[in-house]
This record gives sequence, structure tokens and C-alpha cells, in this order.
Amino acid sequence: MNDKLKPLREKIDAIDAQILELLSQRARLAQEVGHVKAETNAPVFRPEREAQVLRGVAERNPGPLKAPEVQTIFREIMSACRSLEKRVTVAYLGPAGTFSEQAVYQQFGSAIEALPCVSIDEVFRAAEAGTADFGVVPVENSSEGAINRTLDLLLQTTCIISGEVAIPVHHSLMSKTGSMDGVRAICAHSQALAQCQVWLNLHHPHIERRAVASNAEAARMASEDPAIAAIASEMAGEQYRLGVVQAHIQDDPHNRTRFAIIGSLQTGPSGKDHTSLVLAVPNKAGALYDLLQPLARHGVSMTRFESRPARIGTWEYYFYVDIEGHRQDPAVAKALAELKDNAAFFKVLGSYPVCLTTF
Repeated sequence: MNDKLKPLREKIDAIDAQILELLSQRARLAQEVGHVKAETNAPVFRPEREAQVLRGVAERNPGPLKAPEVQTIFREIMSACRSLEKRVTVAYLGPAGTFSEQAVYQQFGSAIEALPCVSIDEVFRAAEAGTADFGVVPVENSSEGAINRTLDLLLQTTCIISGEVAIPVHHSLMSKTGSMDGVRAICAHSQALAQCQVWLNLHHPHIERRAVASNAEAARMASEDPAIAAIASEMAGEQYRLGVVQAHIQDDPHNRTRFAIIGSLQTGPSGKDHTSLVLAVPNKAGALYDLLQPLARHGVSMTRFESRPARIGTWEYYFYVDIEGHRQDPAVAKALAELKDNAAFFKVLGSYPVCLTTF
């Protein structure tokens, strides 16, 4: 067997040497790009450029590696090269081990400074104050719908959405001992408890369910108290050395969460983008229908529509709308101009590359 493996390993070693040399060449070019950007104070992270690169490698990928694996490799290459210019700081809902942290690395790669925050509000504050270059916040879950606190903060913030990322959400029930013996409470974020309620009703209907700030916080609590079990990701379980009682207990096997990347960066067109808006309409019959007419008239597709109470004591609402295209695209620009003229309230939250599907 060794006689057969030796020539193959020699070929792999030779290819690895070529890969290393090419990586070094790419890194040196990235440094030159950094010098050019520094002259004009241009941003280090360009979501539209990285999205174009990742789509391109998927389209040109000859196999046998699958497109998501190739994209993961290139994302880490770009992250490492980007860090030669500047190590980007990204705030997220902590502590370590949350799905928000997973979304951070899915979007930015691992060559960053990850900044855990105690709440979604703190993530917004860090991004607004410049403590972090970007923040990552959950926007919606495929099972439980919109994250209302995020929607409310997007209405108020000065931050812009510059990207989006969607990740699969697989919940595991874990405890310090790996069993439910002596467990008196199951802790998790309220969204996670809702996403697992059918399974919990069937298997542990009489154990108290306790909502906490995050699933990772639940994992931390379970690591210190054998009377607590946590619903969290397996990554959080590894972080806090918990034993898995039951994996994949989410009611929807295709459960996923979409996150927004927020900051001060105005993202340029990537060729495949979304634009997010907040609208309010005058209080008259047919106002909403009339407001949205420009989208149909200019051939702009709406991909998401969500309403939230205006919280001003009357039955009025803000409408959160996602449309296809970038605000600089001619058809989108015309539709937005008409929407702005007709709306009682109008705010563009940002235009950004459509997230890459990796699951």
C-alpha cells in the first residue's frame, strides 16, 4: 500500500507547495489593495465584492468538491487576506456559542475580532458607536417569524444593512451529565423554546421551561447547575462541555434563521441584491395598495412583507418590505422615488448582496 500511496502523496505535496505560493501572491496583492484603499480611506470589507467572488467560484467549480465547501475555503482566504489590511471587529448576541456567533463566521470568516454582546440592543449600540465595525443581528426565523426587537431597532437606528446571512438552526437538548436525571428546568432563548415546543410537550411536558437571554447563556447555566438543561447548538455544548441528551429536537427539520449585517457601510451593487425598506401609509382606504403600485409598475418583485405596530397609541403600523434589486438599479430607483412621494413614512434600511445558500 505504501508503494502506491508514496507517488500520490508526492503529487499532493507538490500541489500544496503551489497552493502556498499562490496564497502568498494573493496576500501580497491584498496588501497592495490595502495601501490603495488607505489613500482614499476606503472600507476594508466590501460585501458586494466578496459576494461576487464567492458566486464566481461556485459557478466555475469543476468538482469533486461541492460548491459550499469551495466557498468556505475562499471565504477563509479572503478573511485572512482582509486581516492584513485591518482585523474587522464584529458585534453579535453572545456569549460565545450562539447561532449569532456562527452567523458571524459564516459571513466574515475566522480572521476577525468577534465581540459578544449581552443583548440585541447592545449589538446595535456597538455598531452605531463604532466600537464594532459591524453587528450581526437575527431578523427572522423560518419557524417563528420575525425577531420583533430587531425590527423595532432597525426603525430607530442610524445603521445601514450591508449584508445578510442565513444559517440552519439545529437545537440540541443538553445537560451537565448528558441525562435528564435531576433536571428541574429547561432553559433557552424564547425563540428556541418556541421552535422546540412540540418535541418538549411530547418528551418533557412537566419540566419548567425558562426563557433566558440566549441559548449560549442557557448552556453556560447548565454547565454550572446539574438541575438545568439547555437547548442550544452543539457548538455551545462543546464550548461549555455539556453532554447531549437528544440532538436535533427542533420541530421543523429545515429550521433556519436569517441575520442582517449592520454598520455604516453603504454597499454597492453586486449583481444579485436585496433592498430593505420601512414604510407607513396615510390613514385612508386603499392606501397600502396604492403605495405598493410603483413596485408592480416598474417590475420590482417584493420578497418579504412584515407589519409592526407604530406604538403611538393608535391602530397604525410600520411595514417592513424586502424587494429584489439594489437601490441604484434604474427600475428600483424609480420605484423607490415614487414610494417615497406616496408614503407617510419612508426609510431605506439598506441594499446588500443576497445571502449565499450553504445548506
